Amino acid sequence: SAGKRSKQKKRVKVVDYPRVRANKARAIKAQQKKQRAARVEDRVRAKAEQAHKIVTQGNKNSRAARKIRTSIHFRRPKTLRLERNARYLRGKVADSTVLLDQFRILKHPLTTESAMQLIEDNNTLVFIVDLRANKYQIRDAVEKMYEIKCTKVNTLVRPDGQKKAFVRLAPDHDALDVANKIGII
Repeated sequence: SAGKRSKQKKRVKVVDYPRVRANKARAIKAQQKKQRAARVEDRVRAKAEQAHKIVTQGNKNSRAARKIRTSIHFRRPKTLRLERNARYLRGKVADSTVLLDQFRILKHPLTTESAMQLIEDNNTLVFIVDLRANKYQIRDAVEKMYEIKCTKVNTLVRPDGQKKAFVRLAPDHDALDVANKIGII
């Protein structure tokens, strides 16, 4: 049994104190941190080598044969062209479309002698209208405002820059009655 003892290693009993445990834990954590950093470095190095390989050799897409051009003129390729899709109307465009209603189109009726003569003789009302309004818009505005039918609208732009509209009424409506209703006469 004495020979067996000499062959066996003598076990030294280490006293396990808390401070010793804490130092061991710190050492293990530091070692694990170094191993993680080494793994990250390896990944970064592998990515860098892959990028270097692509830059020097080219990837499979860039190695494709280039198209041989037979013309000396370069024609730009036809690509997708989307229509404008504005979230709101800008500037003068917004003003002209939104604000041109019946009250903006008809500014006021004309009460000159020649206008009165047209009311009596030709069954026609004369208005000063917005410069941007067209004949269809003027007709719709008169029909909405005074609930009458129009047969014809003639317009002209006066030398002072205002637009004058001659609105001919349907035969079943009398311009004198409408003028009284408006308050011209």
